[in-house]
Amino acid sequence: MEPIRQDMVDGRLRLTAVGEGLSTSVHTHLRGADSPQAVVQALTSLFPDIILETMEPEPVFGKAIDSQWQHNDVSMATFLQRLHDQRILDTALDAMSINLDGKRTSFRISRLAACAGKVSFPIPGETPLGGVITVALEGEGLEDWLHAATWHAGRSQVPRTINDERSMGADGEAQTWI
Repeated sequence: MEPIRQDMVDGRLRLTAVGEGLSTSVHTHLRGADSPQAVVQALTSLFPDIILETMEPEPVFGKAIDSQWQHNDVSMATFLQRLHDQRILDTALDAMSINLDGKRTSFRISRLAACAGKVSFPIPGETPLGGVITVALEGEGLEDWLHAATWHAGRSQVPRTINDERSMGADGEAQTWI
């Protein structure tokens, strides 16, 4: 019997971005009454290998928080698994590639949804309640990696590519197609 490959489960390749020629960065800005503990919960629910060396104190009345957190070389494994679990792979392909510029892209996800272990991509130009997490990916072959990371069996019947006629509009609305 052939051993199970850690990167291949359920007939699909499991990508992480770590050791795959990509650099990853996860960034969030805490402002006002944002709770550092809640933000840590949001971050680690989708990116569990993030470790904070020091914790900001909780904001108190009259003393708002204003802090930037950035983590580099973060594994995308749990995040990508959530996309598969939620079955939002075509939306993810569109949202993750909307700012694709050659070998670099960035996209935002809702911190509030992340607290519940979910992925939600805010409409471009809007900031949802609870703030956002910004993810940046960079490396050669990024477009191919995005296609592979969001691949699902339905693409055998209805192929999808970045910026195709089935992509969501700039306002986040779905394109109608027959």
